[in-house]
Amino acid sequence: MTAETQAPIIIFENADKAVEVRLDTDRETVWLTQEQMTVIFDVQKAAVSKHLKNIYQDGELEREATVSILETVRTEGKRQVIRQIEHYNLDAIISVGYRVNSRRAVQFRQWATRVLREHLTQGWTLNRQRFEENARELEAALALVRKAAQSPALDAGSGRGLVDIVSRYAQTFLLLQRYDEGLLTEPRAQPGGSLPTLEQARAALDSLKSELMARGEATDLFARDRGDGLASLLGNLDQSVFGEPAYPSVESKAAHLLYFVIKNHPFSDGNKRSAAFLFVDFLHRNGRLLNAAGEPVINDVGLAALTLLVAESDAAHKETMIRLIMNMLAGTHNGKR
Repeated sequence: MTAETQAPIIIFENADKAVEVRLDTDRETVWLTQEQMTVIFDVQKAAVSKHLKNIYQDGELEREATVSILETVRTEGKRQVIRQIEHYNLDAIISVGYRVNSRRAVQFRQWATRVLREHLTQGWTLNRQRFEENARELEAALALVRKAAQSPALDAGSGRGLVDIVSRYAQTFLLLQRYDEGLLTEPRAQPGGSLPTLEQARAALDSLKSELMARGEATDLFARDRGDGLASLLGNLDQSVFGEPAYPSVESKAAHLLYFVIKNHPFSDGNKRSAAFLFVDFLHRNGRLLNAAGEPVINDVGLAALTLLVAESDAAHKETMIRLIMNMLAGTHNGKR
């Protein structure tokens, strides 16, 4: 649970009651305090607290995933003070609602779903704050490029690869701005994507290791497993959430595969080279190594630059990096540069 900035406020009206509801379009949910839930469901606060306690004790929901501490302006006497108060997301709200009054819970869920759909698909909440957040994300991506460009491991050729990546990213960003008024988001992606089995990935890495060792470019530590890191990584990429793939597209799987192998260090040595190899191998397995014009979606220099870019990136910029890689792959697949 972390303190967060205030989300946009919307109004939920039920009969003679009106409640200010925090809308969070990034997480596709809404947030309410316990006091607000008492108004919506017409119960005492003790009842809401009891139900929430039971919900978490029973394992119906995870507390960490459904609670955030948000700053709230409250009137106390003649003063207005800022307090940090626990807010509960839509999953927790509905769980409480089903335990006290399912009809009202359904009404609230219908209202919340409609509002979320309107804001997410029709862009009714686009405002200056959203544009500023967008600009900060672009600045973060460019800052990563500048940082990587200063790396001693980056030669002039790799620098040209970085320029290529930046130009692709910038063009993708402008395209998204034209169609979505400046909102950087995941691109239209190709559903599916077949990941290698652990045995296939291990065999491919062993073959690469033999070649590199024969050329004196690697030692026996190269791509040697650290525990079950590679198995866990591939398992996580292939997992489902509520029956749907957690990473539903070729672009998403490829981007996360590259990122996780570099950042999670599943091998004793050669994580960046192994990541780049598995990334290319995955694209090849899924017929995405070449673009619509029959050209490689990324050349050796560009791949080296992209790998360094991920390695140099801060963990806080993970989503920026993932979107950058996905947009690059989607753009080349559609023949755009």
